[in-house]
Amino acid sequence: MTTVALRTATVLEAGLQTTVQELPGRTGLWDVGVPPSGAWDDLSFALANLAVGNPVGAAGLEFVLRGPTLRFSSRALVCLAGAVHAARLDGRPVRTGVVLSVPAGGVLEVGALDGPGMRGYLTVAGGIDVPVVLGSRATFLLGELGGLDGRALMTGDELPFGSDENALAPLDVAPLLPELTTAWSLSVVPGPHGAPEHLTEQGVEELFAATWTVDHRADRTGIRLVGPRPGWARADGGEAGLHPSNIHDSAYPVGGIMLSGDTPVIVGPDGPSLGGFVVPCAVVSADRWKLAQLRPGDTVRLVPVTAGQADDLMAVRRWLLADPRAAVAAVLEQDLIGPPSPTPPQGPSARPPVLAAVPGQGHRPVVTVRRAGDCHLLLEAGPPVLDLEVRVWVHLLAEALRARALDGVLELVEGVRSMLVKVDPLRLPLHELALLLADLAVDVADPSTVELAVREVTLPLCLDHPLAHEAMARYARSVRPDAPWCPDNVEFIRRINDLASREDVFDVVTSATYLVVGLGDVYLGAPVAVPIDPRHRLVTTKYDPARTWTPQNAVGIGGVYLCVYGMEGPGGYQLVGRTVPVWRLSGEQTPWLLRPFDRLRFAPVSADELAELRASGQPLVTRPAVFSLSEVRALEAAHAAEIQTFTTRRRAAFDAERERWAR
Repeated sequence: MTTVALRTATVLEAGLQTTVQELPGRTGLWDVGVPPSGAWDDLSFALANLAVGNPVGAAGLEFVLRGPTLRFSSRALVCLAGAVHAARLDGRPVRTGVVLSVPAGGVLEVGALDGPGMRGYLTVAGGIDVPVVLGSRATFLLGELGGLDGRALMTGDELPFGSDENALAPLDVAPLLPELTTAWSLSVVPGPHGAPEHLTEQGVEELFAATWTVDHRADRTGIRLVGPRPGWARADGGEAGLHPSNIHDSAYPVGGIMLSGDTPVIVGPDGPSLGGFVVPCAVVSADRWKLAQLRPGDTVRLVPVTAGQADDLMAVRRWLLADPRAAVAAVLEQDLIGPPSPTPPQGPSARPPVLAAVPGQGHRPVVTVRRAGDCHLLLEAGPPVLDLEVRVWVHLLAEALRARALDGVLELVEGVRSMLVKVDPLRLPLHELALLLADLAVDVADPSTVELAVREVTLPLCLDHPLAHEAMARYARSVRPDAPWCPDNVEFIRRINDLASREDVFDVVTSATYLVVGLGDVYLGAPVAVPIDPRHRLVTTKYDPARTWTPQNAVGIGGVYLCVYGMEGPGGYQLVGRTVPVWRLSGEQTPWLLRPFDRLRFAPVSADELAELRASGQPLVTRPAVFSLSEVRALEAAHAAEIQTFTTRRRAAFDAERERWAR
């Protein structure tokens, strides 16, 4: 028997945040807070894969600011792309887009990425052969998933390569690589949110007229932009939060530009799937590669385009990747530098027209369906308030859509009063799906007649956990020391809800029964939940700007909602404590431990007791339960006067806090 030697590369220097990535990344898990990850500059990465004869999505390397140095065990064909400018093979300079034949023992030194551009890519014939985790080899660093043990490369690592026996003939793709710059234009589709509900018409115009600067807080989770304050059309978000950017939790598309407080943040491939911020526009699919190359200090213009213009831009991308040899020939024949990249004329800044609308009737809320970029639809139901009947109605509609098992539906994420659907527009045009959703909406059952079989889950909660206070202190030191929620989030919650003491805040949290109305609010199965009893609905605002660090499994309140953070990372909820993991990756069960419409309760424990429970990894404490709207209506009727008194007092404290901000 002949033994085939394993083809590898040894990492001599790891570079900065060098990770294994592929395309399209993880799909079908956006609804539980698992981002797609994958190569962020998908255009450069795909071209580099085609250059060495791979499929466009084969696993390769992505690196930031400085690339790795690798020694190859045997001959290999490789290609570099992206912001690589100073690479050397065995000491000789090499260019991006050109296929390199690396000899056995050869050393490839990628070097510094000094700009323009931010990220570089390396592909090898046969791809990088690491295990598939949750359907992909792509690395999600914050969640420690995929790639090489869920982490960035380290010196001494061995990278295994797949077989290159079936690779196509190599092709130099240098003429097709996109041009990098320091002044960027991003084509965006306006909406799904906008004027007159959230921004003024002038505010929308100013959003697109401004020249934005890329903030130093820019990574794969999201890119913050620095510029003028948005022109808001309202004073606050009501129960969704004190700031006008706050909305009831709704899913984001990758490339969506959320307004986190007054700061635009472009959602990256490792970004959150669900959150409570206005999204006035979304970067089109054909331009999302540019996001990977934005460096702090670069300037950005947001150029509104029509749906047709977005489709035209994507048609050019498909042309490049479908037949790269023909594309190279066409570029060379026209004596062009780089691929054709038509810049469409600026389209209207107003949102595109509603694709479908259904009037409210009986138990059916008013329904609108809008574009959220060029491959997502956002359905919104009812007025912008918390209504558990609407939440159940949205769930029933989502179940009806799932039952159709439509070809072309890639993701479906339920929000509090909304539903985001990602599609492949070539298989399922957005306007066709919008009409289907309108038809399905007519036949949704009366939510008040539905009883959901759920669980009651009891989580231990360490109130005032030291790491929650560490997150508050870090924010005060490095982000916004003058924020009204500094130095103590719990005191802020007390004040804004007109409670007598900090202990009253804790008493409400531990007395309440919460209903899980969404998963993945801040990654990895993180629940967003609301108290079933309106008397337990404390209201706060979210951080503005958001925290850059939150401990894993911190518990916080934002608007009227409570969230358990699934992992360490950024966040904006006001923190009250910490609990046990709600996400456990193993082969025995789904990693997300909570389910939509679970009833959630908290049992107070000390910091030491919580540490022991976290270390033990014991199963969650659950028991069978049911949820029905009749329970909610009975509670509201029995305590109507008390609920009204609580709500009125809370609103007065809320308004007083906002007035203090304005002084």
